[in-house]
Amino acid sequence: MALRTVPPATVGARPAESRTVRDPARWAHVPLGLTALLLLFPFYWTVVMATNTNSDFYRTPPVVVPGTHLLENVSSVLTSLNFFGSMANTFIVATSVTVLVLFFDSMAAFAFAKYEFPGKKLLFGLMMLFFMLPAQLSTVPQFITMINLGWVGTLQALIVPAAANAFGIFWMRQYIAGAVPDEILDAATVDGCGFFRQYLLVVLPVIRPGLAFLGIYTFVAAWNDYVWPLIVLVNPDMLTLQVALSQLNASRGTDYAVVMAGALLAIVPLVVVFLLFAKQFVADSVKGAVR
Repeated sequence: MALRTVPPATVGARPAESRTVRDPARWAHVPLGLTALLLLFPFYWTVVMATNTNSDFYRTPPVVVPGTHLLENVSSVLTSLNFFGSMANTFIVATSVTVLVLFFDSMAAFAFAKYEFPGKKLLFGLMMLFFMLPAQLSTVPQFITMINLGWVGTLQALIVPAAANAFGIFWMRQYIAGAVPDEILDAATVDGCGFFRQYLLVVLPVIRPGLAFLGIYTFVAAWNDYVWPLIVLVNPDMLTLQVALSQLNASRGTDYAVVMAGALLAIVPLVVVFLLFAKQFVADSVKGAVR
């Protein structure tokens, strides 16, 4: 019986097909890279403005590369306001709010996702209704409440009202509903675990990626909050960083180099927090996928 030989063209068809399949995926990274550069440009422009002088931005053509005046601009920021005191106040507020939101929102979300109780749907619907209302509607009644409590000018006026929010409860409820199987909770109940033991021993280890995202979101929002601290903080020694930087802008007029140097210093803690939480988020997500 004669043996059939495979034509040379057939042998090379598979790699050619493989190259054809890979090419679209390779080109898909081009728009992603361009989008990343577009998103990073504001940070680059902040560095450019913070490292040059104010007069450099009125030159033609404009300056588009970092300069050598960063230390001078940072020195002007530190001498114009109590920068580190304001940063400490902001760190206390942002950290406290983040910890409280992660605890209360995840616990409330666990109850909404896995437990049945009277009025559950009504409470959740009211919560989502309040979530869709503009935050400015609550400014006046919230300020009156702070006056009655004697908290005007103190940091607890920023921490306590933000200790829980509807977005965090909604986000964690959706995450818990899909990530925590009912069978595991039933087995924990058979073993004698109540609500708090189920939350601590079963739910928390599973929802760490969701908590990492919520932690990043909450910390950044609390760190960058401006309107409510501007209204309620009447004590100059208790100002948060964003309010202090706004005073720097008013006192320095149009010295954008100094203002952007202060903004650059304010961004550094956010970058550190993002890198820490994002690493935990990615690690736990991959671990969950492998599991």
